[in-house]
Amino acid sequence: MQTIQRAAAVLMYPAILCLGAACDRAADRTPTSPPVARPRADLLGATTQDATEWLARALSLGVMLSDDPTATPWTDELENDPPDNDPIHVDPFQFDPFKTDLVRARWLRGTGCPTGATVNNGSSSMGFTDDACTTGDPKDNKNAGLLLVKTGPTSNFAAAGAEVKGVKGITLTELGYDLRTGSHCGAGAPRFNVVTMDGVNHFVGCSSPAGVPIAASMGWKRLRWNVALLAAAFPPILGTDVVSSITIIFDEGQDPSGAPDFAGLAVLDNIDVNGTLVGRGPGN
Repeated sequence: MQTIQRAAAVLMYPAILCLGAACDRAADRTPTSPPVARPRADLLGATTQDATEWLARALSLGVMLSDDPTATPWTDELENDPPDNDPIHVDPFQFDPFKTDLVRARWLRGTGCPTGATVNNGSSSMGFTDDACTTGDPKDNKNAGLLLVKTGPTSNFAAAGAEVKGVKGITLTELGYDLRTGSHCGAGAPRFNVVTMDGVNHFVGCSSPAGVPIAASMGWKRLRWNVALLAAAFPPILGTDVVSSITIIFDEGQDPSGAPDFAGLAVLDNIDVNGTLVGRGPGN
């Protein structure tokens, strides 16, 4: 069944892509012909029409990377911390070709899930670790979190994102992140876009398929997509698929397409790729 779904999904791509006014990503990503974004729909249990509309928007954005000429990388907030040699990095960027200034992607200190933090009640200091993140990025000593924001309507042809670098050539057994309470969690955002070496773009949405919460607190929950859930992605991500690139995309705004919370933003931390946690940005 997975093979049939995978083949069907690949065959559907050209037709769905054209419905989203983006038969060719590079050709159509121009200020003269923006695609029309349509309401979000859960891929699981959605009608064929709804699923087609949501996928049209996702596919119209295509494969976005932080070094894409149409993307604005995170280069204006360098920290004074020493450089690291980590194999995996998560580099934020904005895709905003019409310069609407309504999207933002940033690693920000003090916004992440606290692991081994220090708090003070006014008279004494003590350690504090949130129950949702008893483990975290061991090099994140500033409690950084990844803020992804889309203000205004979902139809705005713009997105906040982050590229997961250092993953080319791997196969996937697990994806995940910590999600701050109050963050948007829709079928389409935040989502992993996983491009495999065969050129297929796979979507793993926050709620489609829904990640399994393996830990939670009042402030955070830790979500995981294991092998079984990755196989439920659209199209399925199988154990034999070799990764070309992974990005995190946030493109649902403050309108009915951003239901149920209409927040238009999410704060993530401890991005998980096969058990490796990344909780800070370059030089952060």
